[in-house]
Amino acid sequence: MVAPRFTFYTGFPMAKIFWVEDQSHWIDKFQDTLKHADLDGECNTLQIYKFSEAARQKIALMATEDQPDIALLDARMNGNDRAGFSVSSALLNKWPGLPIIFFSEHSGTGIEQDAFSEHQITDFIAKHQRNVEDVLCWRMRAALRHKAVNDGAAKTIVGDVLSSGELKLDLDTWEVYWKGARLMNPDNAKRPLAPTPRKILRCLVERSPRPVTTWQIAEYLGVDPDAYSYATYRQHIKTLRHSFDAAEGRAGHFIEHCKNGHGIISCGEQGAYSWTKLPATTRATRGDTL
Repeated sequence: MVAPRFTFYTGFPMAKIFWVEDQSHWIDKFQDTLKHADLDGECNTLQIYKFSEAARQKIALMATEDQPDIALLDARMNGNDRAGFSVSSALLNKWPGLPIIFFSEHSGTGIEQDAFSEHQITDFIAKHQRNVEDVLCWRMRAALRHKAVNDGAAKTIVGDVLSSGELKLDLDTWEVYWKGARLMNPDNAKRPLAPTPRKILRCLVERSPRPVTTWQIAEYLGVDPDAYSYATYRQHIKTLRHSFDAAEGRAGHFIEHCKNGHGIISCGEQGAYSWTKLPATTRATRGDTL
């Protein structure tokens, strides 16, 4: 089986873009670019609003777990120089740390100065530049990558225990615990989880949020990278996911988290996987399956 090709890892199965732009010709110009931008290998989803008031109302009604991955905001809308700032404030009040990029005709003005000096924005991009589509895509990729690195950094080693959220891995015994339950063989609850999946899990957690390719995991395991197949790697990932699920009573919650971009996720490039710490409010909606 050939692994799907991704350009790089962001930690999400697709990018959810919250876009506020009051002029239809800009929406027409950039809508396809944003939808098909190679942010993580799949088409992105767009939520587009032409009025700051409508955008703020939508933000107020959205559930916390429906957080977009990135926001793209016009600065001056419908004659109001502060319209974009009102939306960015509403977004950050609900989702602190959300990457916000202002996409504006008013770069190099007091609006841009205020954006950086008074508001927690990630970037400010001028619409009028020769290669604006390319600039927009690579700046959004950088913002998503930066957030993925920050989100995945919460792992610690205390004594001989590697921890990431509710995951604990004893580095002496190689036993793995999830929410206090020991991970066992998902096909036989009386048998411990096999050594190879445990080693793979340790590698994923230690290198989080960076993806680990088939070739890299082969090197980590000390086997011939040319002889180690993606199908073998994938089977061990399947075993791990189902072991986590079994520890939770086989309710399917962990596997759904993985589909939604948290836990053990598929990154695609060269048959890669990654560990991403589960936030407390994560709720799965879609993703790849094994």
